[in-house]
Parts: sequence; structure tokens; C-alpha cells
Amino acid sequence: MDAASTIVCFEDVSLRFGDTPALDHVSFQMGAGETRVVFGAAGSGKTVLLKVAVGLVKPDSGRVFLLGQEITCMRETELFDLRARVGILFQEGGLFDSLNVAENVSYPLENQRTLRSGNRSNEARVRESLEFVELAHTLDKFPSELSGGMRRRVGIARAVVTEPALELYDSPTAGLDPITAHTIITLILKERDLRNTATIMVTHRYQDGQLMANFRYNPNSGEIERAPRGSAETVDTKFLIMQEGRLVFEGSETEFLANQDPYVRKFARPGAS
Repeated sequence: MDAASTIVCFEDVSLRFGDTPALDHVSFQMGAGETRVVFGAAGSGKTVLLKVAVGLVKPDSGRVFLLGQEITCMRETELFDLRARVGILFQEGGLFDSLNVAENVSYPLENQRTLRSGNRSNEARVRESLEFVELAHTLDKFPSELSGGMRRRVGIARAVVTEPALELYDSPTAGLDPITAHTIITLILKERDLRNTATIMVTHRYQDGQLMANFRYNPNSGEIERAPRGSAETVDTKFLIMQEGRLVFEGSETEFLANQDPYVRKFARPGAS
């Protein structure tokens, strides 16, 4: 796979904040519909990886490609149209407290010039996105009126409203109870599998990665189900482990679980953090 045909490609990317390495010679790539699950201790570079992937932070060296275009030296104005094709779920959902749910979800549509036209109105797209996460009844509510899980689901609705080619999720299940966390992962799988969306998910929960690697969304039942190993339904999922800015492991779940490095093994178990 060459860089021009990838969704995301890092080529020997490094970045320092003062004397601290945030990314240290990181290289990886992924194509359409593929999944990358990112683990690592606090401060290991996970969130920085997401920011560099969409040009929010520029690397000191190396090359970054987004949706087949090199963005390493792109100006902010040149990145607007590319970012319109990327959905981002920030930690805790990242909603605007002063906007109601409908206004929060419509924000990407109102602020990206390439998304202002089309056959469907913004209002229709917002309603469809909220129906996607089963929250159509919350249009007029404010974030303060919602539970933590509902706010996270609104964040997903905002991330998918543009029908992006790439979704970035930063700790989407952090602080949620197991049932709500399962609901969030189901929605992420739904978006990935119905629209062939490339997905990068930072998480502290091994269970999240296990579901992403082994389950598919069934539109007939509205539930997720285990994909037969080796079948056409299996998703290309790789696990990435970050340590002090370095990518110390990249591989399949089988390779992840078999790895004997003590740091890598910390994340290959239920409840890992």
C-alpha cells in the first residue's frame, strides 16, 4: 500500500515538546475500513498521534499523509476540506455547553464549506445522525440535561454527521459503566461496518479492542455479533502500543496476546489501563 492510497500514513514521524519526546520516529499506515486500536500509558503519545494525523499539531520531522494527501507542511486553510472528511470524538464527548444537542451535532456542517450543499438539508442530516445513535428525542436538550453516556452518544452523532472516511475516537468509553461502554462500542462498530469507515480508537480497555477486532455490526438485528475467523467479514484490525512517544508494538490481536514484552502485556488483559 503506497501513501497515496492510504487513509492515514505516518513515515518516521517525530515531535518534541521541549525536551520531552511526544512522538519518536513513528511509522504506520492504514486503508479504508481498517481499524487501529491504540494503547499506552498516560503521556505515551496516544492523543498526540490523533492530533498529528489531522494536522492539529505539526511534527518536527517525518511525513504525514491524510486521505492520500501529504499534510506535513499544509497551511491551516488548506486542511479545512480534508478535515471535513474526518470525524473526531474527543475525550468526554467535547460538546459545547451553550449549544443544544441539535446545534452541537450540526456544528461540523455549519462550519465546513464543502458540506454546506447537497440534496439533504443540515436539519435532516442532524436528525439522521441522532437517530443513528438512538437519541432523536434529545434535539432541544442541552448537554447538562444528559447522562454521561448520552453525551458520548451525541458526540458520536456529531462525529458521523459528515459521513467521514476516517473516524478518530479518543478514549470513548472512559469513565462509563460496562453496559454503557458496550453501547458506545456497538455504535462505533455500526459506523465502521455500515459505511466502511477507517477507525483509529485510543482506549484504556482491552475489551474495547477485543470487540473491534472480533465483532461486526448486524443491521438486521441491530446488534453486534462475532465474525467467523478467516471469513470475509473479518476486519483488518491492528493493535498499536505507545511508550514514551515510540510505537513499540503493531500487530494483530493474536500477535498482541502472544507478545512477551512486559510493557506490552500490561494492556493485553481485561481491565488493562
